[in-house]
Amino acid sequence: MKDPNIAMNPNQIVSHLNKPSQDFTKADLMKFIQDKEIKMVNFRYIGGDGKLKTLNFVISSQKHLDRILSTGERVDGSSLFPYVDAGSSDLYVIPRFTSAYVNPFAEIPTIDLLCSYYTSEGEPLPSAPENILKNAHNSLKESTGMILEAMGELEYYVFFDRQHLYPVMAQKGYQESAPFSKWENFRAEAMHAIAQTGGKIKYGHSEVGDISGEDTEMEQHEIEFHPVPLEEAADQLVIAKWVLRMIGYKYGVMVSYAPKIIVGHAGSGLHIHTKMVKDGKNMMVEGSKLSETARKVIAGYLKHAQSLTAFGNTIPVSYLRLVPHQEAPTNVCWGDRNRSTLVRVPLGWLGDKNMIGDANPQDTVKSELSGEGQTVEFRAPDGSADIYLLLAGLAVAARDGMESADSLKAADDLYVDVNIFADEHKDIQKRLPKLPASCWESAECLLKDREVFEKNGVFTKVVIDGIAKQLKEYKDKDLSERLYRKTAEIQQLVNKFLHCS
Repeated sequence: MKDPNIAMNPNQIVSHLNKPSQDFTKADLMKFIQDKEIKMVNFRYIGGDGKLKTLNFVISSQKHLDRILSTGERVDGSSLFPYVDAGSSDLYVIPRFTSAYVNPFAEIPTIDLLCSYYTSEGEPLPSAPENILKNAHNSLKESTGMILEAMGELEYYVFFDRQHLYPVMAQKGYQESAPFSKWENFRAEAMHAIAQTGGKIKYGHSEVGDISGEDTEMEQHEIEFHPVPLEEAADQLVIAKWVLRMIGYKYGVMVSYAPKIIVGHAGSGLHIHTKMVKDGKNMMVEGSKLSETARKVIAGYLKHAQSLTAFGNTIPVSYLRLVPHQEAPTNVCWGDRNRSTLVRVPLGWLGDKNMIGDANPQDTVKSELSGEGQTVEFRAPDGSADIYLLLAGLAVAARDGMESADSLKAADDLYVDVNIFADEHKDIQKRLPKLPASCWESAECLLKDREVFEKNGVFTKVVIDGIAKQLKEYKDKDLSERLYRKTAEIQQLVNKFLHCS
C-alpha cells in the first residue's frame, strides 16, 4: 500500500517508485525509465553565469543507459567558468540520482538529473558552486550539530503587450486576483511544473509591482517555497527560474528576475528564509520566543551582510533596488515583522490562540502552534544572486554567528522596532551600518571579509578573487551619482541586465 504522502507527490518518479527522492538509486531510475519507456536523459548543471546548462543523451540500450548514469560525462570547464584554465579544462559532470524528474516540457519522454562537477582526478571540483555549498553546510553541521534549512521568495516580472481591460494601479498589485491579475494562470501552470520537478512550493501570488508603458505592461508575481536543506533549496530555485522562463517562452512573453525594471517601481528581490534544525526540531524558537540560536544566527548574518551582497546582489542594477521606501533594506539591522530591516523575523505561529477553531466553530479542529514554521528572513538578495554561493555564504555567516562569543550583544545592538525610513527615526538610521551602494563596494567588503569565507576550505581563494574581480569590472563605484536624473541611461543599464542569472 502506498504512503498517501508519496502517492500525492507531483514528481512522477517518486509516485511510481513509491519512495522519496532522497532514496533514489541508479537501479530505481533504470526501472522507471524502462517502465515508462523514457527515450532521453538530460544532464543539468550550473554554469558560472548561474543558469542551468544542458547535455542531451538518446538512450540506445540498457548498457548505454547504465554507462551514462554510472560514469557521467566530460565537459569543457573553461567555457563554463571564468576561473577554469583552458589548458586543463576537462571536467566530469556526475549525475545526482536524488535530483531526477521527468522533464515537463520535452515532447520526447525525458528525465533530467542535476549534476556535480569533478576534476580530472575524480575529486569534487573545489570551486564548483554546488560543492562550495555542500562544504559550507558540512562545516556548519560539524561546528553546531545542526542543519540549516532555507527557502526563497522568487519574485519575477512578466512582460506582455498592454491590455486595457481591468487595469491595476501602479504599486497596487499585491495578491490581486484575475481578471485584474492577467497572468495568474501562467503562475499556476509554472507552480505545477515546478512541483513535478521536485520543488516544494508553499504558495504563489501576484506581487506589488504593476508597470504600464505605452505598449508594454509588466506584472510582478512571486512563488514561495517551503524550507528544505540548503542544497535542495538551491536546486529547486534554479530549476524554478528555468521553468518560468520556459513557460514564458511558450506563451511568447518575457520573464525577468532583474532587481529593478523601472526606477520608482517595485524591484524584484530574492528574500531567503532560514532556520536551524536539530533532530527534526526547529531550533529558532524556545517556548514562545526567539531562541539564542536564532539571535546568534541573525548576528552572523548582520556581521557579514555587507560581504554577502557579493553573492546576492551581483550586478550594478542591484543597487538601484537597495534604496529607501521600496521595502528593500539599506541598513544593517533586524527586527520583528519589520520590512524596513535587513533581517526580519516574520510571524511564526507562536502563542496559544486557536485561530482555526475560532474561524470554524462547527468543527473540533485545533490549531497546532508549535513554532515549527518560525524562520528569519534575509532581505537583501535579488534575482541576480548566484544561489549556491549565496546560500553557502549564509551558512558561513550562521556558523560564525554561532561560534562568536559576542553574537548576542551584537544582535541586541542592531535590533530596531520602528520604521527606520520614517523622518522621525532618521537618527536611528544614521547610527546603523549601511549596505554597499555598488558592486565595487561589495567587492571591497568581500575581500576584507574573505578569511571567514575561506575558513575550513569552504570558499577557495580563486573563487573569492574571481568574484571580486568580476564585480569591480563593472566600474560602478560612483554610478548613482553619474546616473542621477539620467532616465534614458538608467533604462539602458536596466535593459542590459534583464536576463541576469
